[in-house]
Amino acid sequence: MSTPALRFLHAHATHPRPELALELVWAQLVSQGALQLEATLGWCYLTDELSDGAEVIMASLRQHLPHVAWVGGVGAGVLSNRVEYMDEPALAVMLSNMPARDFRIFHGRQPLTSRQGQWHAHTAQVHADGHSPDLPELIMELAARTTTGLVFGGVSVGQAQGRHLALDPHANTPEDVPSGVWQGGLSGVAFSERVRLVSRVTQGCEPLGPRREITGAYRNVIYELDGLPALTCLLRDLGVPANMTDADWLEEALPKVRTTLVGLTDANSDLLSHGQHFGADTRVRHLVGLDPSRSGVAISEVVEPGMQLAFGHRQVQAARQDLVRICAEIREEFDPTAQASNKAAGAIYISCTGRGGPHFGSPNAEMEIIARALGDDIPLVGMFAAGEIARHHIYGYTGVLTVFGS
Repeated sequence: MSTPALRFLHAHATHPRPELALELVWAQLVSQGALQLEATLGWCYLTDELSDGAEVIMASLRQHLPHVAWVGGVGAGVLSNRVEYMDEPALAVMLSNMPARDFRIFHGRQPLTSRQGQWHAHTAQVHADGHSPDLPELIMELAARTTTGLVFGGVSVGQAQGRHLALDPHANTPEDVPSGVWQGGLSGVAFSERVRLVSRVTQGCEPLGPRREITGAYRNVIYELDGLPALTCLLRDLGVPANMTDADWLEEALPKVRTTLVGLTDANSDLLSHGQHFGADTRVRHLVGLDPSRSGVAISEVVEPGMQLAFGHRQVQAARQDLVRICAEIREEFDPTAQASNKAAGAIYISCTGRGGPHFGSPNAEMEIIARALGDDIPLVGMFAAGEIARHHIYGYTGVLTVFGS
C-alpha cells in the first residue's frame, strides 16, 4: 500500500481571547479539509500577547485533533503566507499528514537521543527558552544527536520566560502527556532521513570592512585584530580618523559605532560569501562596549583567538537581495513541474524580531518577498523570534527558511 503524498494545511487569525482565536483558525482548517487529512503533526505559533492562553489553545487543539503531535513557540509576532502579525494577539497553525514513523517529539521530560531503537534522528526542529542557562551549549548537544548536525528553529520571546510548545499524544500513560507548554530548555521534533527538507539562512547585514582574524581577546573583549589594536581597526573600517577631538568623537564617531554590528565565525568557517556578503555560518552580534585605554572592543559573545570577524551594519537592500537568493536556492532544490515526490509542500520561517515589514519598508513586506520568490501555493507559518537557530548556532538579524518536500 503506497504512502499518501505529504500535504500541509495552514491558517492564521487574530483575537484577544485565545479560545476564539483558535476557533477562527480551526474553522479555516476545516474548510480546507482538516478532518479528511488524517493529520499527524502540527505547528502552532503564538504572539506574546496570547502567551498566557497557551494552555487553553493547546487543550483545544488536542480536543479537535487528539492524535496529532504539536510543536511551536511564542514570538514577538507570527507570520504566514503574505501576512505578519506584530504586537497583537494572533496565532498561526499548520497541519501535516507526515507518517508518524518519520518524526519524534522531544521536550524536557522526553529528551531526544541520537538513537531510539532502530530509529535515528536525521535533522531536528527546535524551539527554546532564551532565559535557559548555557543555551548555545544545549543547541550544540542537540545537533550532535542528529546524523547531519542540522537543527533549525527559534528562541521564544518573553520578559521572564520564553514558552515553547511540544506535545506527544502517544505517550505511554496519561500522566506522561503534559499540557504541551514548556518553560526553560528546549523542545521540538526530530525527523528521520526519509523526510526531505531544505533549510537556508538569510542574513540581514552586510560587511563594512575586510575580514579580520582575532589575534588577542579575553572572554567577550577583543584586543587585537590581525595583530593590530582592535579599536584602531574598528575606527579604520568605519572611516573615522584616529586623531579626533572629544567633540568630534561625540558628533561623528559615536553615532557610527552605535549602529555597528559584528559578523563572527569560528576559525574554520566561511565569514564572507563571494567575498562581499556575510556567509550562512556568520553570527551577527552587537557591540556592547569599548575599552579605549587598552584599545578593546567588547561584543555580545565570548570569543577566542583564531575566530574571524568583520564589522558590519544592517542594510535593507542587502537583506532583500539575500532573502530572494535563499528562496531561489530552495526553488532549485524542488522542481514544481516534476512528480509529486519532488515538489515543495510546506514551509517554516523563523525571522528576527528586528526584521519583518517595518525593516523591509511596509507592512507584511518580508512575507511578500518570500511569496513572490518562493511561491504563493506553499503553506507557510512561523514566528518573529528572540534568536534564530540554524545548524548548531543561535543567530541574530537573520531569517531561517525551511521547506519540506512532498
